[in-house]
Amino acid sequence: MTLKNIKAILFDLDGTLIDVDLKEFIPTYMKLLSNKVKHIIRPSKFISLLMKASNQIDLNNGKMTNEQVFEEIFFPLNGYTRDEVNPFFDDFYKNDFIKLKVHTEIKPEARSVVSKAFEKGYDVVIATTPIIPLTAIQQRLEWANVGDFDYKLITSIENMRANKPHRFYYQQIFDFLNLPPEACLMVGDEEKDMKASILGCKTYLVPSINTNLNANSSQPTYQGPLIDLLKYL
Repeated sequence: MTLKNIKAILFDLDGTLIDVDLKEFIPTYMKLLSNKVKHIIRPSKFISLLMKASNQIDLNNGKMTNEQVFEEIFFPLNGYTRDEVNPFFDDFYKNDFIKLKVHTEIKPEARSVVSKAFEKGYDVVIATTPIIPLTAIQQRLEWANVGDFDYKLITSIENMRANKPHRFYYQQIFDFLNLPPEACLMVGDEEKDMKASILGCKTYLVPSINTNLNANSSQPTYQGPLIDLLKYL
């Protein structure tokens, strides 16, 4: 493995820089968030709307931000405007989101790898699924013990116009960095991370409990535990 000519490293978050069981994390997240607004809308209907909005973000072709797609489906929510509902969402991320930390576990090597990437002068991007607010992603970076770095970009619902594994998600990042895909390395644990290779980006698979590659998947350029990256940075 060689990182010659690589100028930027894109890190997925869940399963890559932090251990998380998404089968536990996502349902609990939905339950907690729906309980926050259950006085406005029953939880089952709220979760159904969340799923509908998420599916629509998957189809986003770049004309709107993911946040705008979300809001187009969500508001007005049972007659409540965005401005009336957002304080409940803000309170959730401020006071309740932390409860999800129990479904995550620090990967001790994550900080060493990210730190060395910065030391070596790479542009470092957190290329996580951009369907939740930046504040939630920043909190999870803190849980992973990598929240204090000056990342070039953290993809979130506010700043992205597509979702993984849409090629435009990755193209947005390359355009932001002003780099060709060939000068970038995507590090992740799922098939949707490996899709970056469609545009010519190098990929590095970090196997986790969420890894879902099969014979028809985009195959990684490299594969191994996260700690092995230290040898090549």
